[in-house]
Amino acid sequence: MAPREPSLTLGVEEEYLLVDRETGDLAVEPPKGFMEGCKAALGDQVTHEFLQAQVEIGTEVCKDVAAVRRELVRLRRTIASCAAGHGLALLAVSTHPWANWREQKPVDMDRYRILAEDFQSLARRLVICGMHVHAGIEDDDLRVDLMNQCVYFLPHLLALSSSSPFWEGQETGLKSFRPTIFGDMPRSGLPETFNSFAEWQDLLGTMARTGVCDDPTKIWWDIRPSAKHPTLEMRACDVCTRLDDALAVAALYQSILAFLFRLRSQNQSWRLYRRVLVEDNKWRAQRYGVEGRMADFGQQELKPFADLVEELVGLVRREAEGLGCLAELDRARDIVAGGTSADGQVRVYRGALADGADEAEARRAVVMWLIEESLADVPLA
Repeated sequence: MAPREPSLTLGVEEEYLLVDRETGDLAVEPPKGFMEGCKAALGDQVTHEFLQAQVEIGTEVCKDVAAVRRELVRLRRTIASCAAGHGLALLAVSTHPWANWREQKPVDMDRYRILAEDFQSLARRLVICGMHVHAGIEDDDLRVDLMNQCVYFLPHLLALSSSSPFWEGQETGLKSFRPTIFGDMPRSGLPETFNSFAEWQDLLGTMARTGVCDDPTKIWWDIRPSAKHPTLEMRACDVCTRLDDALAVAALYQSILAFLFRLRSQNQSWRLYRRVLVEDNKWRAQRYGVEGRMADFGQQELKPFADLVEELVGLVRREAEGLGCLAELDRARDIVAGGTSADGQVRVYRGALADGADEAEARRAVVMWLIEESLADVPLA
């Protein structure tokens, strides 16, 4: 029996860094009362992340991208307001320009204590933030089938979101350094391919019985069936500094899944490529972001990323129109034309150096820019 059409409802999680508004330093120990204030305003929609200098938000289940916009505006605005009351600011970014992971303090919660004990320095290095997008796919086997096919597009989504060009005070030369840090963790990176949901469940059972991993939320693949919801959770992306960029990524992901379902309903599917090939495109996304070239495996050639985005936007345009997110989809073209957060950070940094700033001053200029950009398209209450 053919699976019913997925709802493709959306839920977005964003992780933010907290910085001292004056110095730009990470808030190693946020003032007492900050998280309490966030919880009072947002309830379970705000949580701790591994480090005290991080905070995570999650939208309600949203029927469309317009609802995601309303949710993210409210959540970013509320966290920023609570932070400002304590002399802090919110950074929607995946790495801090100069923070040292050795100086950070984890949150005192059982989950994070276990994480630190199990993974030692690998866990303590996780001064990184990500964005996760859930899409409602109620049929179990369909969820796995669409995951297999969607893997091809993860490098494209990563490139559009890139916001981590710095690490520990160094310009890394990469537009997205976050996956390099997270990639040292076990059960990270691109997922395996599964023939059915039963195969996925069998893997989870084997891991639990052998003691390898008894918690499916600790399978940190770039895309995975959610352990808590009937959703396909895309985890490949950096945090988008601009809210409009985050919405573009969500719209593109939702539209890709709708397109893949249409293929399925016509007894077709997107070709599955070898993992090593997709990994190379992921590397190109990390290294060059939207400015480089990426492999078109169907055409057997490297193409400018701008051309691939143009093709992809055209490919899923019918779906985006039906989902009501055409404007957000078209924003992907604007990201390519104007650059991602990573491009903006590098531009600010190099511009400050050219104007006579020393490296510390140039890095601080990046943080001040990020503070402004993180709320630039978030309307005031």
